[in-house]
Amino acid sequence: MTAIARLLSPRSVAVVGASADASKMTGRPVNYLLRHGFAGAIYPVNPRAAEIAGLRCYPDVAALPEAPDAAIVLLGPERAEPAIRALAERGTAAAVVFAGGYAETGEGGIRRQQALVEAAGAMRLLGPNTIGLVNLTDRITLSASGALEVGQLPAGRISVVSQSGGILGSLLSRAADRGIGFAKLASTGNEADIDSTDLLDHLVEDEATAVIVLYMEGLRRPDAFRAAALRAAAAGKSIVVFKVGRSESGARSASSHTGALAGADRVYDALFRQCGVIRAETFGDLIDIPAALVAGRRAAGRRVAVLTSSGGAGTLLADSLGVAGFDLPEPDAATAARLAALQEGDPAAMRNPVDVTLAGLRPDLFRGAIDALLESPSYDAAVVIVGSSALAQPSLVADAVVECQGRSAKPLLCYVSPHAPAITRLLNGQGIPAFTAPESCASVLAALQPRPVPVLAAPAPAAVPHRLLASMPSGPLNEAQSKVLFAHFGMPVTREVVAPDPAGTLNAADGLGERVVLKVLSREILHKSDLGGVKVGLAAEALPAAAEAMLDSLSRAGAPAPEGFLVQEMVGGGVEMILGFHRDPQIGPVFLLGMGGITAELLQDTVLRLPPLTRGDAEGMIAELRTLPLLTGFRGAPPADRAALVDAILAFAAMAEATGERLLEAEINPLVVLPEGQGVRALDGLVVLA
Repeated sequence: MTAIARLLSPRSVAVVGASADASKMTGRPVNYLLRHGFAGAIYPVNPRAAEIAGLRCYPDVAALPEAPDAAIVLLGPERAEPAIRALAERGTAAAVVFAGGYAETGEGGIRRQQALVEAAGAMRLLGPNTIGLVNLTDRITLSASGALEVGQLPAGRISVVSQSGGILGSLLSRAADRGIGFAKLASTGNEADIDSTDLLDHLVEDEATAVIVLYMEGLRRPDAFRAAALRAAAAGKSIVVFKVGRSESGARSASSHTGALAGADRVYDALFRQCGVIRAETFGDLIDIPAALVAGRRAAGRRVAVLTSSGGAGTLLADSLGVAGFDLPEPDAATAARLAALQEGDPAAMRNPVDVTLAGLRPDLFRGAIDALLESPSYDAAVVIVGSSALAQPSLVADAVVECQGRSAKPLLCYVSPHAPAITRLLNGQGIPAFTAPESCASVLAALQPRPVPVLAAPAPAAVPHRLLASMPSGPLNEAQSKVLFAHFGMPVTREVVAPDPAGTLNAADGLGERVVLKVLSREILHKSDLGGVKVGLAAEALPAAAEAMLDSLSRAGAPAPEGFLVQEMVGGGVEMILGFHRDPQIGPVFLLGMGGITAELLQDTVLRLPPLTRGDAEGMIAELRTLPLLTGFRGAPPADRAALVDAILAFAAMAEATGERLLEAEINPLVVLPEGQGVRALDGLVVLA
């Protein structure tokens, strides 16, 4: 049995620093353990008390009759460290440290936290600065959360891991009010030792857990998170994450367009998508979506039937579903005939939402209408609106919905239109996902759509000659140096010649065509167009004068002198793309593909993927672009060479894999995708090396 398993399901618990006053925070844990039915041994530790809540109290850890499986430490930082050391020496598996005053307070707190970890040795720590954990499956409460004052806390199959203690209590109390049960809940606090990924990994194996909820502020170990999330997906367990901290401020310091476009929050989106994780967009979704997922039903598509006894509520829900991209088709002929027969020929049977208001709320009609909609081949899911008429007979609605759900594998939701908490609790308590906002139904139905089980496999990396990287300087490379690296990995680049000065540009144009491109060549000028450092369509004889003008423009702008000039062939036609690599400070490497050129940041049409990239990933990135029609032949234009674009993406990924930690950023912008059969060309490029 692992230490985390013993922490979540201990047979004995020591409460170090317990108070005899149940109204104090330090008095709550013993009180909650007893109130909520903990069946194991409880050992309060307090040298100033002989007895707490009818239990013998021990003066110190050394006096305990056995090594407890788990311990709650309610002492401040000054006294917590020796208590942790004593528990570790006794052989305690894991301890929960509630107190703050550690890493969240600055340098002194960081040193105190490290000392705490060292004192624990092999013993695992939850916290510090945590509210603890709750195991409702086994009625174990190692927590001081005031949410445990609630009398009835139903057990369920949803487990929660939160990096915020207050959020854990909020979810627990809100869900209990709606009749939604939890299995395990844990707050990780400062994550000095046990982090959210450790608990996620454990919950994948927990038989009582079907859905895992994460309230996330950040990730310490993204690779471990990804591995745990993939294990959960393979086991058929859904993960729902509410990620806070959506600031894009870090993008402002990026060298490349890629860094600005791949904001931290979008990188988390890419991570979640590739791991099969569902992202909750609102805090309310963090309860609503798991409550529906735990029923184990999935929608085969986006066609929804709505049954209502309130015309206004039906319109409200239909509008919300329509905005979210769901289809509300009219009943097919056979279904319409069944509904019409139930309602004595009412023409409302031909519409969706199906309105049964005129027929009254009769049990036989209600059951018949739900059955007809769930059995119809025209619908993938159904939503029943519970109107005000149900307030007098709440069990009529609940019984009918439960009975009909048992005869169908399709998702069946309820939207409770009036303020009726008792009806919402009744429905949720009987396994019917019930919501009090129409937007919740749309969010939940989106989460119930088919999702492929994620599988990540790495392509074989190419090997880069050691001397090639060794010859390249640290920091940004100039365009010519960057393209040497790109070309080595098989990315097609433009034909071009480096000229040391304006006079040298004339001969550099030989063999590159009648018209060429002139650029300043510089490691320090990363966005040449902004400073007039790019001229297109020049004849060879015009190059020296254009180069002199560029020098003058740079000087007037206070820009550094260039290292030389780049004379480049002109590549006409095609679609300009951006292909980039960025090392996110939290998640790590990420790839970006989008519509490029000088308008890359203006268009914001980009998709992200985390390595490793497969051919399927590359094809998927192209397919997700909003401007995909530009590649498929928009308004008579020839289709672009998407196969060559896929090859270029994979070559770019191989370069990132082979160069490893030395590669900080890389970007091809634009990467021109020529008509089908003509390939791609890297027209400009940037690489930043550590």
